[in-house]
Amino acid sequence: MSLTVWQQLRSEAESVVQQEPLLASYVRACVLNHSSLESALGFVLANKLSDDVMPAISVGELFRFAFATSPDLIHSASSDILAVYERDAATRSYLQAILFLKGFQAVQVHRMAHCLWQSDRKELALFIQSRNSQVLGVDIHPACRMGRGIMLDHATGIVIGETTVIEDNVSILQQVTLGGTGNEQGDRHPKIKSGVLIAAGATVLGNITVGEGAKVGAGSVVLADVAPHTTVVGIPATQSGKPNFHAPAETMQQNFLADFDRT
Repeated sequence: MSLTVWQQLRSEAESVVQQEPLLASYVRACVLNHSSLESALGFVLANKLSDDVMPAISVGELFRFAFATSPDLIHSASSDILAVYERDAATRSYLQAILFLKGFQAVQVHRMAHCLWQSDRKELALFIQSRNSQVLGVDIHPACRMGRGIMLDHATGIVIGETTVIEDNVSILQQVTLGGTGNEQGDRHPKIKSGVLIAAGATVLGNITVGEGAKVGAGSVVLADVAPHTTVVGIPATQSGKPNFHAPAETMQQNFLADFDRT
């Protein structure tokens, strides 16, 4: 899959170079001058994260370390690109995802930080987390475990705690918090199962489970487990129905009123 995604990206980049001369140099530097998806991603993200303390060449070395240490990261990135392309009505190409969508970019930065964390380079991982938050507006603890096909739509203001686990094929919108309930230690953050949609502004607190294929309505505060394939809404969130689709993450349908008659 990664090779197919890379071939499509190059094709889209070549079209943009022809259609928009003002972006030609940028697109060449980010995509066409590279021989692989991991090389292009590392370049784009290293230049996003770099600062006076950590130049782009050093950040690029960290991405190369992560891809070499965890080859599966590039397959996860490919799945994330497909997730954005298929679920975001405003995204019309793979190229837009890697160049312009900070939600996608923030997930890939987190994957690198998580690799550093797993390699016992924890202080460096926390530095990357800090830069992710400063530059892209997304704060994900590097210990958080994340599956494939993750979409952070708009992404601004998302906060995800240390012991959070997010399974495959999950969509999360802006201003969502997956946090703890206080200063307790240990396993204290949510477990988000596959196919879940967490709508804008929702807060999920504590070591609780949001079941497979569930939907959390916008602005809700979830303090208890959510059963699979149910819709919850409110403060505190209560069950209000059932999603119209097996995996609401794929449909991105945030309107929980449509689920009221499916209890």
